Amino acid sequence: MKKIIAVLLVAVIGLSLALFTVGCNKQMVDLTYSYERAIICLPNGEIVEGRVSSWTDFEDGDQIQVKIDGKTYLVHSSNVVLISD
Repeated sequence: MKKIIAVLLVAVIGLSLALFTVGCNKQMVDLTYSYERAIICLPNGEIVEGRVSSWTDFEDGDQIQVKIDGKTYLVHSSNVVLISD
């Protein structure tokens, strides 16, 4: 009897985990990356390149905030290249 309960418990937990991971569009493991340089294309066509002092991506969108030379840029992810040396 204990064996049947253990098997059912494992099955319920496995099914719950499967439904949880399928039901959301999120990574199970969030990795932190380090970038030293960035190239940004601004809407006016200007290209900004420099050393990255900080950067942040946002879970709910495609925007990336990059700080270069004391200026903060908020751009779409398709307009920025982050480079790791």
